[in-house]
Amino acid sequence: MPSVLLFLLTLLTTLTAPVAAQTWTSCNPLNTTDCPTDPALGTNHTYDFTTSSAGNTWNTTAGAITYGRSGAEFTINARGDAPTIQSTYYLFFGEVEVWMKAATGEGVVSSIVLESDDLDEVDWELLGGNTTHAETNYFGKGNTTSYDRAVWHPIDKPQETFHNYTTRWTKEQIEWFIDGASVRTLKYEDANGGKNFPQTPMNVRLGVWAAGDKANNNYTVQWAGGETDYDKGPYTMYVKSARVTDFSSGSEYSYGDMTGSWQSIKIKAGNSTVAKELNAPPAMTASQRWNSMSSGAKIGVGSAVGVASVALVALAAFYCVRQRKAGRRERAVADADFEREAREMTAYRQQMAKGGFAVSSREV
Repeated sequence: MPSVLLFLLTLLTTLTAPVAAQTWTSCNPLNTTDCPTDPALGTNHTYDFTTSSAGNTWNTTAGAITYGRSGAEFTINARGDAPTIQSTYYLFFGEVEVWMKAATGEGVVSSIVLESDDLDEVDWELLGGNTTHAETNYFGKGNTTSYDRAVWHPIDKPQETFHNYTTRWTKEQIEWFIDGASVRTLKYEDANGGKNFPQTPMNVRLGVWAAGDKANNNYTVQWAGGETDYDKGPYTMYVKSARVTDFSSGSEYSYGDMTGSWQSIKIKAGNSTVAKELNAPPAMTASQRWNSMSSGAKIGVGSAVGVASVALVALAAFYCVRQRKAGRRERAVADADFEREAREMTAYRQQMAKGGFAVSSREV
């Protein structure tokens, strides 16, 4: 029965001809030789989005990413939102492992995409209205003449539970895993003799988008499970962590010609600037900096602090003495004024008692 269901789902995908995942390139090396080189990752790195943001090695597009206890939050709040992060670096064969909880919502697609400059592509796509299956797909050189490459895989409640989605990509094959179990393998020769096999340096893209937006064509909306109702949102995809591994090493990748074959890719030797940034030790706290200092340095710092403390105490004492002297002068002036006013009041009362003041007849 499950195999029949998978067959029907795959057949439905073929008939409805869904649009490829968000695919674009700023410069296609198959069309020009002037494209910039691709910065290499050249190492492996794990991102824990529950404790830190994506950082400088990812670019954010089409919406803001927030971070909480469940990790990075990709939220569609209104029409037009499609929050996505894209790595600033590229892999030339490698492995991408993502812990994700898909967004809910009819027509809402949570995606994990590997994408190259010449539009080689490897996908994970999870539909907000499909609580039982996840889709894997691939494209070579942007070839969308057929949509029979998608395969649906059983999965338990991907909108309620975090699952591990892993893609392992080599020049011989691509393998997809769910929670550590292999669910699909694509051999190089099985992708149209290798012509449609993704084989050029790819960056990583994580994001959510509304394929069910009414502006999309009917095939795309139907593939996504129906039209998206933004009033029932927001719709949020969560990514707890991601581990990215580059199977090649070097500082950058470039296209040696316009064939788009993996053999044409040139690897520039050297250390990746991205790897240097990712592997740089975190900034030390004040206590860590103190503990790392030599005994002599600590004595020097202690002496300097002691001298500064004595100077501050002396300055404070001088200020207090000065203020006390000023206070005494002010008190003396105030006492003299009080005594003068008391004498004048006494004299006034004595004069009143003697009748020393005349009274005007007009005031009687």
